Amino acid sequence: KSNPGAIISSVASVPAGSAIHYLSGSVASPLDPAKPEDLGDTRQQTLSILTKMKAQLEALGLGMGDVVKMNVFLVGVPENGGRMDAPAMNEVFKTFFGTAEQPNTPTRSTVQVAALGRPYVLVEIEAIAAKAP
Repeated sequence: KSNPGAIISSVASVPAGSAIHYLSGSVASPLDPAKPEDLGDTRQQTLSILTKMKAQLEALGLGMGDVVKMNVFLVGVPENGGRMDAPAMNEVFKTFFGTAEQPNTPTRSTVQVAALGRPYVLVEIEAIAAKAP
């Protein structure tokens, strides 16, 4: 991390011979399976996605600290004047990255998009993880 206190890294290097894993864009699971349209707000959707990502990585023998690059796509929300709610996403992000338990931070791009693949989806996150040999 080149900027102490930053929540993302400005550069990530992957050692030669590392296994690279590309995680497809993921969206939130419904808060209640009986209500598939209820995915929650930006904060709740980010928590759902990162929790699923952590489990997906663990199934591969990896952890959140192995994520070297993320792309975050956010839809604007009315309560934020039609702008993306990046502060809510970052609030959850900081509980998975740059913590005492998991100090690593990935490089990341965060962009606002007009819409995502399904109605009610406000957040989609894709990632690249690498594990040195």
